[in-house]
Amino acid sequence: MDHVALFTETSRACSKLITQRYSTSFTLGIRTLEGRFHLPVYAVYGFVRWADEIVDTFHDHDKAALFADFKLQTDEALARKLSLNPVLHAFQDVVHAYNIDREFIDAFLYSMEMDLDDRSYNQSLYEKYIYGSAEVVGLMCLRIFCEGDEAMFQRLREPARRLGSAFQKVNFLRDIRSDYDERGRVYFPGVSYERFDDTVKREIEADIRADFDAAYVGIMQLPRSARLGVYLAYVYYLKLFHKIRQLPAARILGERVRVPDNTKLLLLMGSYFRYRLRAI
Repeated sequence: MDHVALFTETSRACSKLITQRYSTSFTLGIRTLEGRFHLPVYAVYGFVRWADEIVDTFHDHDKAALFADFKLQTDEALARKLSLNPVLHAFQDVVHAYNIDREFIDAFLYSMEMDLDDRSYNQSLYEKYIYGSAEVVGLMCLRIFCEGDEAMFQRLREPARRLGSAFQKVNFLRDIRSDYDERGRVYFPGVSYERFDDTVKREIEADIRADFDAAYVGIMQLPRSARLGVYLAYVYYLKLFHKIRQLPAARILGERVRVPDNTKLLLLMGSYFRYRLRAI
């Protein structure tokens, strides 16, 4: 192996480690994909995780300056097809290998940059934020799964967006207290923290349910090489969503709902058996 190939392989391993450290659920989902997809999807996760960390974690630093530097490094990595930042090097390699649209990357970075400012979200900004923060991540992964099949990508584009939208809205609902405590922000347009009640919660849940339903149709049309991994992520989030639906608004404001690891294991086993029986 030449040294450039070794550097690329090591960079991919860094993104894999980041995924394993930050998300056990996402790691399990990737492992159920066919092997050739593992490292490319790890690279996508590493990139989005690092950007998210800048805007959400480093409160004692100039986050705007850090993010501007990250954007510049991303541009340089994509232009040079090389970066000394291993996360960006692994990501640019996947972007070029799978022809991931630059528009997806720009939209993602724009949404992350929105988190640097305190703002209220009207419907337009809310939709723009969700598109860039979640939907385009699904579209990046879909580019990988379609392996150059443009007709398949276009056919599954909308369901992939709806799945990312469902995931993000569930996160907003689960994290409504921490988002308000830490950022003074409620992402849902027209919703205030003080007036979040069961009626508002049910309206939000109906919107999320519609996203899940639309996404499921697309999941069932994915190639089998990718279907189980995406389906597993879907059932994880659907389980979390069902737990949230069972609780009154006051409980959501008082505690962070989660899916225990033993339940995740059961969901993995059930999904695998359904997949083997070709029920999915």
